[in-house]
Amino acid sequence: MSNDGNKKQFWKRNAAKVPGSLIKAGNRPPPATPGKPKKATTFQEFESITSDAWDVGDDDDELLAMAAQNLNIEVVMETANKVIENHSKQQERQRQDDTTELEQRGEDTQEELEEEEEENEEDRAGEGDRTSPEVSFTSQSSPHTEGRLVKSQSEAPIGSPKDAASEHAGLHRQRSLPHRPPVIPLVARMADQNTSGTPAMTEREASRLDKFKQLLAGPNTDLEELRKLSWSGIPRQVRPITWKLLSGYLPANAERRESVLQRKRQEYFGFIQQYYDSRNDEHHQDTYRQIHIDIPRMSPESLVLQPKVTEIHIDIPRTNPLIPLFQQASVQEIFERILFIWAIRHPASGYVQGINDLVTPFFVVYVFEYIEEEVENFDVSSLQEEALRNIEADSFWCMSKLLDGIQDNYTFAQPGIQRKVKALEELVSRIDESVHLHMQQYEVEYLQFAFRWMNNLLMRELPLRCTIRLWDTYQAEPEGFSHFHLYVCAAFLVRWRKEILEERDFQGLMILLQNLPTMHWGNEEVSVLLAEAYRLKFAFADAPNHYKR
Repeated sequence: MSNDGNKKQFWKRNAAKVPGSLIKAGNRPPPATPGKPKKATTFQEFESITSDAWDVGDDDDELLAMAAQNLNIEVVMETANKVIENHSKQQERQRQDDTTELEQRGEDTQEELEEEEEENEEDRAGEGDRTSPEVSFTSQSSPHTEGRLVKSQSEAPIGSPKDAASEHAGLHRQRSLPHRPPVIPLVARMADQNTSGTPAMTEREASRLDKFKQLLAGPNTDLEELRKLSWSGIPRQVRPITWKLLSGYLPANAERRESVLQRKRQEYFGFIQQYYDSRNDEHHQDTYRQIHIDIPRMSPESLVLQPKVTEIHIDIPRTNPLIPLFQQASVQEIFERILFIWAIRHPASGYVQGINDLVTPFFVVYVFEYIEEEVENFDVSSLQEEALRNIEADSFWCMSKLLDGIQDNYTFAQPGIQRKVKALEELVSRIDESVHLHMQQYEVEYLQFAFRWMNNLLMRELPLRCTIRLWDTYQAEPEGFSHFHLYVCAAFLVRWRKEILEERDFQGLMILLQNLPTMHWGNEEVSVLLAEAYRLKFAFADAPNHYKR
């Protein structure tokens, strides 16, 4: 370093702006010419050409415009809350009334909601384009009204270029707006659901359930026929045994199933007795601490009482933190045991953050084997100890079967994920060149957003109920988790092409791709996604001249 006179504070060197500072209207630099951004060769150049998150939409004029919209937001939020409240009250009345009253009240409520929607549309038409982001927020907060689907923000018409600035500012404000979720947020509800509000059990579903029961009742289950039937979704009542059969955990022969279950469950708890006490050993501390943090939030007292454990404990709170089921101490202990035993028995990979997510679908499905009510708030301590032990052992073995097919995703440097992300990039460049070139233009690397899609099998992008439906097809599809998942990711990305093409900077694209609006998704959206993924697989999987893996 030179003398003190030549020293400058880092953030004030060359009068560069401080990240997070407001840019005044008179001091804003001239807009850059369109084209590929210049590559930065030093940190100072990188800092000078990078849009700071705090600068977007924060100049004086835009702040005044945002302040002028406060009343509109309050009105919209109040309307959204009323719609949700009315819908909840209507559902409660439907449970109490007989069929005739149900139909009559359903018609009355439909008319009221339609009139309310017409009034809202007239208000929105009068307010003009400025209020469009807030209207989208209303639709997203209350995605389904009685018997019909309300368009989400992703389905809103593309605005004119002159409105891009106001829409961009509104989008940032929308994402930061606080809202008051119900006791169980929509994203955390795990019941099979159609966003159009149709009944969970239609005549078609009842017929399919009968077919499953007939197929499973035979002395030797035809697994190929079971896969064909399961591809379009598995009824909740038969999902536990169907998943066990399709994963290879249970044999097709009905007479052998009980003995296999007893043997595998005893084997698992033998592992517990043999290995679990070693979790506080020095060479296992980091693994156990990470698992303990990745599973749903443990009480702070637990972390204080066990200061030496390090890695499993970190990952515990990150698994479905919105769902009360996973906050129960007994459930968290089950997850800890499952993940720790798997890590000990697979030293090539050990425990990798994200594997904790893969336990939850199995656990929820196998809990349904013992209860009839919804599982989100279910107290597992009310189950018999034997049932809990069975759920734990079955979840362990089925998760192990899944990971056996994708273990290279979790070995050193995670080469399986690297290959799949590269394959995703090549596939998207062929099926939607506009999206591919748009992300290239703003230097968005696929690895920056698709790594999580591959590592967690889209579990962080979809509600858990949608993941369970998705896994119905993955279990039925040959190499569903290792190969078909690639085409699902490609279809999932292209599904948001309009929103992607509307974003005009790196920051906006990354915020979108890491927070895709799937909260309202149900069986219908997942079925459409799977159908598109199957079409892509049919077109590209065996076409080496068009797609290279």
